[in-house]
Amino acid sequence: MKESTANSDLKDPTTDLLCDLIRRASVTPDDAGCQSLLIERLERMGFACETLQFEDVTNLWARRGTDGPVLCLAGHTDVVPPGDLSGWNTDPFEPTLIDGLLYGRGAADMKSGIAAMVTAIERFVAACPDHDGSIAMLITSDEEGPARNGTLKVVEHLKERGESIDWCVLGEPSSHERLGDVIRIGRRGSLSGMLTVNGIQGHVAYPQSADNPIQRFAPVLHALYDIEWDQGNDYFPPTSFQFVELKAGIGAPNVTPGELYARFNFRYSTEWTHESLQQKVESVLDAHDIDYELRWHLSGEPFLTKPGRLIDAVSAVVLEETGIETEQSTGGGTSDGRFISPAGADVVELGPVNKSIHKINEHIAITDVPQLSTMYEKILKRMLG
Repeated sequence: MKESTANSDLKDPTTDLLCDLIRRASVTPDDAGCQSLLIERLERMGFACETLQFEDVTNLWARRGTDGPVLCLAGHTDVVPPGDLSGWNTDPFEPTLIDGLLYGRGAADMKSGIAAMVTAIERFVAACPDHDGSIAMLITSDEEGPARNGTLKVVEHLKERGESIDWCVLGEPSSHERLGDVIRIGRRGSLSGMLTVNGIQGHVAYPQSADNPIQRFAPVLHALYDIEWDQGNDYFPPTSFQFVELKAGIGAPNVTPGELYARFNFRYSTEWTHESLQQKVESVLDAHDIDYELRWHLSGEPFLTKPGRLIDAVSAVVLEETGIETEQSTGGGTSDGRFISPAGADVVELGPVNKSIHKINEHIAITDVPQLSTMYEKILKRMLG
């Protein structure tokens, strides 16, 4: 059954705000007015709001209070493109409620997290106007994209003027089956390599007159996949290594290529640094008779929040709200926590169920939206109340 999504029919402030955000087609890096909507509400609560524009990326730093400690609620307004519209059962930018599920691009990743944070702050500030420390929000429109002019630049900007974050809760969709069943206490690092193997193009019938880079590269490929990079540790799963692209040939069946291109990626634990991984790969390449060029791209080092007050607070709130003993995980992809943690903050990710994120017909259970807001409110009370 298709139900109305008119805000007046939903009767929940968090869901109302979520619907308003979904209606803004904020595909990376276009914020599409989402942050202006947030600023209007935050300023009414006494937040000092700054729009930080770096190239085509819009960022928001908002803070209530001048003292420490600083608890930051962070996230992103940008979403991935909707993809093939014919596959959607609804308009991806018109929130639609069907059988208890709210559909729309960004419903789970992560406009629900942002909406829940804002309404949680509203209730907390109303109840505790003289709370301890400071509440902050860090919102970017470039988490799903290159992520070079978003949270990374904001954190650098704050450091330059002497501001820092003590604790950060990210609203990324961390949950797996039920809201709160998983929280992220860290993330693996992501390092990519772009490899070119040079050879000499030639006729396939005269291999002695050519130098086939595919033949040169084959034992390298085997050697790299044969390595056990590590066995993980108490907090991280084993490092994973995968080739994601392999190209060679000019399209003719009787010509051996003069060049091979390959791209690979590590998702790595704290057993490595990006420098040590690079050295290891280059030592393997140098041990084989190949002429190569290699470029590296570091998306982020691994980060980890050790047991302490923030993890205890988030875990206790999840248990109180859901009855679930939450799993503390470092799995999944990367997040903007990789930029916030190195500046000295403890970072925990708590957000919606992630099964539909980046997919056609992205959705969230309508009952999870106000419950997530309640969780954030209780975390605020435990940390700053």
